[in-house]
Amino acid sequence: MNLAKQIQDYLPRDILELIRNISLYASGLGYRLYLVGGVVRDLLLGYPNFDLDLVVEGDALILAQQVAETTEARLVTHPRFGTAKLKHRDFTLDVASARREIYSRPGALPRVSPGTIEDDLFRRDFSINAMAISLLPTDYGELIDPYHGRADLERHVIRILHPRSFIDDATRILRAIRYEQRLRFRLETQTAQLLQRDIPFLDTISGDRIRHELELIFRENQPELVINRLAELGVLAKICPSLKINDWIMEKFQLARKLNSRAELPIFYFCLLAYHLDPENNERLILRLNTPARLSRAMRDTLQLKSKLYLLEDTSLKPSDIYDLLHKYDPAAVQVNVLALESSLARSRLELFLNTLRYVKVSLDGEQLQKLGIPPGPKIGKILQILHKAKLNGEVSTKADEEKLVLSLKAHDFPDMT
Repeated sequence: MNLAKQIQDYLPRDILELIRNISLYASGLGYRLYLVGGVVRDLLLGYPNFDLDLVVEGDALILAQQVAETTEARLVTHPRFGTAKLKHRDFTLDVASARREIYSRPGALPRVSPGTIEDDLFRRDFSINAMAISLLPTDYGELIDPYHGRADLERHVIRILHPRSFIDDATRILRAIRYEQRLRFRLETQTAQLLQRDIPFLDTISGDRIRHELELIFRENQPELVINRLAELGVLAKICPSLKINDWIMEKFQLARKLNSRAELPIFYFCLLAYHLDPENNERLILRLNTPARLSRAMRDTLQLKSKLYLLEDTSLKPSDIYDLLHKYDPAAVQVNVLALESSLARSRLELFLNTLRYVKVSLDGEQLQKLGIPPGPKIGKILQILHKAKLNGEVSTKADEEKLVLSLKAHDFPDMT
């Protein structure tokens, strides 16, 4: 099957031009060049995907260097892995040498050696991702499909390439469900049986790798569908036995997407997933996923703030009191608690903090206070605190108001200062 016409219609002109240049250089070096992986799948499905991977039967670093020297593409190399990135204005091409992989034990990173395109496709996760398109002038557009991925696309199934696939790399379990839900496909019968059999091998996978797969899930348009399916299959419980999925979490994931905070969405999802855990099990999840500092803080703060929400129901609280209660928490934790709460006084105060109070700043600084006659030392910090509190409460609004308040405090000794 030749896909030259489909490539022409599918890819933007500047990407096509760069690919043709790379193909000519590859031909001159005696290399064979292929478009591989997800872009081939999505081209056949008619889905947009300009995250392009090229595989060369030859030295990818030599090829990429030649291309970078004669085009506008910027080169980033990874010699240890035999890969390179060609960054060209609005898109990036990944170029890798064809390789074969051998797994010494379940969950281990594979030993890699040079190989053919067939070897390279065999190391991939599913048949629908194990297709390639030749980019050489002699057979440009020819589909290489040794594992019948095109037929599986037509059958709408996710199928692994061999019975040890999930044993070799159990992260494929999470990817299988991610693709199943994204594409609205189903697991091929034997693949479904092997997935269920091999769930225990998730214990061979590091927390960083499990977390990375969850982060990829959280980039999906509807990650709650993937998470729900993982729960149904027992995968989520294997990652953390205390994790449960219910209609509440499904609904809150949907609400999170309505916020204008796309960069924070993965953090929101992690915190919502852990929202009904007790602190001990939250710590177990943080440990299992080896979460980085920012995410760990947000997850911990979410539960700590949840336990303090009753304080926000006090009708006598001033804006400065609300600020004092909330400013120590990660803003993502505050936002997650907004999502978690129905209409209430506590929720409105969380929103007041997020939308207004945390941005309130005084106009004066320490240097300006000294010009107003405040001596250097702890008194400056105390007066700045008083100014900030007054501004939060609407007692001062302009710089002139602040200066007036400072002058009124000038003679005050603040005996409680140490």
